[in-house]
Amino acid sequence: MSFQAYLDTVERKTGLTPRQLIEIAHERGLDAPDVKATAIIEWLKADYDLGRGHAMAMVHVITKGDRIDPKHVDSGGTHADPGDRLWLDGIATKPEGY
Repeated sequence: MSFQAYLDTVERKTGLTPRQLIEIAHERGLDAPDVKATAIIEWLKADYDLGRGHAMAMVHVITKGDRIDPKHVDSGGTHADPGDRLWLDGIATKPEGY
């Protein structure tokens, strides 16, 4: 499953776009530099019943933004994505190529 597919599934499970979840995390202070991934994972599990893999995808975009390591771009691996940016604004508005 590509990184983007994880984010799309998060949206289907929660009813919220990744960007909306990032905003909620910000309101809760979960994007502060000293916040550990565990705190974010626990919040996503408690409030949205997300499993670890989907929560870790959200941890990445909450803490690092929409860029992914170039080693995952067109790598042919399980988590390969076609580009180095992730679409955070929802499945309905996602352009081709994400």
